[in-house]
Amino acid sequence: MGNLLGTWRFKEPSTVEECDSTWGSDSDSDEPAAEDDSGIYDSVCPAESDRAAAEPGDKSPQLTDSPGPLPKMKRSFYAARDLYKYRHSYPNYKVSRQPNEYRNLRFYLNKIPLVPDGIYIEEILSKWRGDYDKLEHNHTYIQWLFPLREQGLNFYAHELNQDEIKEFQSTREAKRRFLAAYSLMLDFYGIKLLDKSGNVARAPNWQERFQHLNECQHNYLRITRILKSLGELGYEAFKAPLVRLFLEESLCKNTLPNMQHSALEYYVYTIRLPATRRRLLRYARQHYRPAHAFLWGPPTKRQGGGAGNGGSVGAGSSGIRAPAPTPEPQRKEDDSASSTSPRGGIIVSPHDAVMCQDLAGGGLKSYTGLGSNMARLEGALMLAGARGGRNEYNEVVP
Repeated sequence: MGNLLGTWRFKEPSTVEECDSTWGSDSDSDEPAAEDDSGIYDSVCPAESDRAAAEPGDKSPQLTDSPGPLPKMKRSFYAARDLYKYRHSYPNYKVSRQPNEYRNLRFYLNKIPLVPDGIYIEEILSKWRGDYDKLEHNHTYIQWLFPLREQGLNFYAHELNQDEIKEFQSTREAKRRFLAAYSLMLDFYGIKLLDKSGNVARAPNWQERFQHLNECQHNYLRITRILKSLGELGYEAFKAPLVRLFLEESLCKNTLPNMQHSALEYYVYTIRLPATRRRLLRYARQHYRPAHAFLWGPPTKRQGGGAGNGGSVGAGSSGIRAPAPTPEPQRKEDDSASSTSPRGGIIVSPHDAVMCQDLAGGGLKSYTGLGSNMARLEGALMLAGARGGRNEYNEVVP
């Protein structure tokens, strides 16, 4: 029996529905007994009427001018599975047999520099703030500033493990510097940290930085890492205010339109509390255009029995096929040497492409021009081989 238990592995989900418990009644144990959404996101966006005037009839060239069949969209199984593993603490995670050197913690205690650049955390915090060119073009520091239990593009960076996470969360100096690093990156994106509850708002330089963020979309992958790292190191409650701001700016105020897909497919699903995800998605559904293409739920009730009897699958299901939303401009990557287009009908979102590049060790060099559907990317990849108070989202604030 002991041998059988020792070799048992968690069965990974095989569909988007299995990955997403946001709208299910069998939600995680942290689900509140009763949820009250009234008064939080019911107000109409102040810029909604302006945006409606700018987009009469919610028409876009992709939806109205396409000479052939309309492109179809589905939820990204790749993204859903990645974030399922994160929210469930990597159920098949293998503990390294090598001694734990706590390199991430020692870096944050200013005892060792990041590799390969040889820079200490104090130098980054004191000299890099406001140096936007350096923060944009250096691609080695982000894995050290925001460590995860998964490998990133900087293979010199070390993955976290449970013991190091516990030690990090109990070390005041490391936590102080971690919040300073978070504030530094928020400033880079045109956002300011308002208080110890994680509330955020536009910074004075928001117009310039939002324009940069809307254009330099490899930063969206960085933001996913930042959100994950916040949860790993004890700041889960900081996620919702930041995700809420990104949803408002991309969907309502239209200052970050290129971020819509990443915010809905990735950022929302880094949040572990299902009730919080539901509130954010209900807000997003109010302002998403075109409304009928909103894929993230809640699922509609089936009528007339199952799908085989004429029933329809809900909006949150991976089986929905709806016209694609307004296409995002192509994302630009510094090291992309060429432009490729998918064959065989595989449509890949730029964020998904960069995530694949991350996990495949840089094997996916160019992704310019890729679309927004990950329906068959999985097969292609297989072949390529706290104590404290609570914020408005009912989450514990450290």
